[in-house]
Formats: sequence, C-alpha cells, structure tokens
Amino acid sequence: MKADNIFKHIQIDAYALTPKYIQLSNSIIQAIEKGLIEKGYLLPSINDLSYELDVSRDTAEKTYRNLKHLGVVGSVPGKGYFISKIDFKHPLKILLVFNKLSAHKKIVYDTFSNTLGQQAALDFYIYNNDLSLFKKILLKRKENYTHYVIIPHFLGMDGGVADIINEIPDGKLIILDKLINGIKRDYAAVYENFEKDIFKALSEALPQLEKYTTLKIVFPSNTYYPEEILKGFQSFCLQFAFNYNRVENIELENIKRGEAYIILMEDDLLILLEKVQATNLKIGKEIGIISYNETPWKQFILNGITTISTDFKKMGELAAQMVLTNNFEHIEVPFSLTLRKSL
Repeated sequence: MKADNIFKHIQIDAYALTPKYIQLSNSIIQAIEKGLIEKGYLLPSINDLSYELDVSRDTAEKTYRNLKHLGVVGSVPGKGYFISKIDFKHPLKILLVFNKLSAHKKIVYDTFSNTLGQQAALDFYIYNNDLSLFKKILLKRKENYTHYVIIPHFLGMDGGVADIINEIPDGKLIILDKLINGIKRDYAAVYENFEKDIFKALSEALPQLEKYTTLKIVFPSNTYYPEEILKGFQSFCLQFAFNYNRVENIELENIKRGEAYIILMEDDLLILLEKVQATNLKIGKEIGIISYNETPWKQFILNGITTISTDFKKMGELAAQMVLTNNFEHIEVPFSLTLRKSL
C-alpha cells in the first residue's frame, strides 16, 4: 500500500524559519501531489507524529488543524485523522531567502505571506548576510519551486552572487530591496534606489537640518548596507554646503553640539541615544538624529525619532502581486521622510 511509512515522506529543516507545522503540512501535501498517499489513508495519531518526528504535541496538532482548514484532512472521533482530498494542489511553491529577520524585514515577510494567503506554500530561510550560507541554501533547495524571492545583502565582497543567482531558471526569480549586477535572465524586482532615495529624503529635511553645522553618517566598515547610501549622503552635503563626516564606530564618537547624525543600524542608534543622554544636549535643537528604516517603536522613543525609510509593506505587497500576476517588471519602492522631534 502506498505511504506504508509516511514518515519517510515528511521533512523538517531545522535551519528554515518556516514554522514546523507548515513544513509538516507542506510535506504531506507534496506526498499527495506525487501520488504517494491515497485518499482515505489513515494518518498517524498526534502522539505518534509528535514522537516519531521529535516535535511538540502542539506542533502535531497545529499540523492537522492546518490540513483540515485546507480541506485535505478529515477526522472521525475514536479513529483519528485521514486524507479526505487528493486533488488538492498548491499552485505556487515559493522559496524565500532573506539576509536577516529584522523588524522591517518581518514587515516584508508578513505582508508578502498575508497577500498570498493560502494560494502558496512558503519555505523561508535566513542567511545572515553570509555569502557561503546563501550559496548553500540555494544549492540545497533545488526543489521544483515556482518562484525564488531573494533579498541579496552580504557582508564584505559579494563577488559571485550573480553566478549563484543565475542558476535559478528563467521566469522564477524576484529580487527584493537591492538590484544585483550580472543577472543574465528574466526576473522581477522590487527595489530601493539607495543613492537617490537618501539624497531626496535629506533634501526634504533641509529646513530642519539647517540648524546644524555638521552632518555625520554612522556607516561601519563591516556592513551589508550599500555604498550608494554613502554616495547619496556625500552628494547632499556637498550640494548644500554642510560639513560632513563618516563615523565607522559610534562607540568612539565624541558627541558635540551642532551635529546631526544619520544612523543605519539599530544597535548604533541605541549607543548614540545613551551617549546623548549622558550630555546636557537637547535632541532636536542642539543635536539631531535621523534613523534609517521606519519601525513602529521609533515614534515613541524620546518623543519620536525622525526616520528615512522605504515602504516595506509596499515591498511585500508588490512582490506578492508579481507572483500572482506573473509580472516581471522592475519597480522602485517609495522612500519617505517621517519628521519627528529628534530633528
């Protein structure tokens, strides 16, 4: 009988951020699609599923609840769970590969996932800005995905990234956040224009910035943020005659009156706030702060932190719509200034 040992058809990847109950659900659905499980097949009990796969009982229960919600599994009191539908098929199977899971990347993921709803199965991985791990994930996950959605940010040199990405078949690739040179296939993109965006946002903040004599951008040497941000910042300062400086280590910085800081990293923002609080300088009057990337909590810190940020919700929505409509445009995401009292 088919699926005499269903456990050999179920896979859990400990390195994936996809919830385990979703991984289990997708494995069972894939086995159905391949004809390995027949209609009426009696599934293992929740206790057996939990024991054999070394997952919590709650995970096992959520797996069957999810499959029942999808209409794949039915249940009979006293007998257990069984396959009630075999013509079920996810039309979309998507591999998501993000560089990190920060607050703003979570917005991208949540919006993307919610927009697609039950129309897609998602496998989600984080490579922590590490090129070798990125390569390993793509080489390992060579399943028949309908789409590969990638955010390509790397620490240090990113040579060879295009070669890795070019292994993805035509018509299946969606690049988010940052464009990569050397891609030799048709692909969709929802991206930031980093150099133009920061120049435009700082120009909109010019009336507030004019009270400061020096602008400083905290841009560590070992960062995944693109150099185009630095170029846009420098162009703005030169055009509007600001003294400016790049700060590579905020911990060594001596905070002075009349300076405004643009902070890229969340950890660096916390360090700067601690340093400012140790002085008598008034934020928004004697010292200015602009934080890169809007997150909900920044509106509450010190009566509000000014931000310059892309629209991460829009990024997720556009990417999902590209999947649903098979659209292969390249679209710049809106970038905006949110003025608060820190400037």
